[in-house]
Amino acid sequence: MRISDFWRLMDDEFGTGYSRVLAKSLVLTRVGGRTAQEALAAGVDAKDVWLAVCDIQDVPEERRLGRDIKPRRSSES
Repeated sequence: MRISDFWRLMDDEFGTGYSRVLAKSLVLTRVGGRTAQEALAAGVDAKDVWLAVCDIQDVPEERRLGRDIKPRRSSES
């Protein structure tokens, strides 16, 4: 998972402002007792960080892959 995907999932689940608060303040045991920001900066895989956030915040399984995004239609002339 890319870090940009991590942030998209965080923003979709928690909102843009609160996702940043969680990322810098919530300590995640599953990634070595670090915050999400610290874990990402240390090179921990973004998917592992996301799943650690999901576990501690009780995000339901059905929302862990993110919301469905409808593909854009290409403009046809």
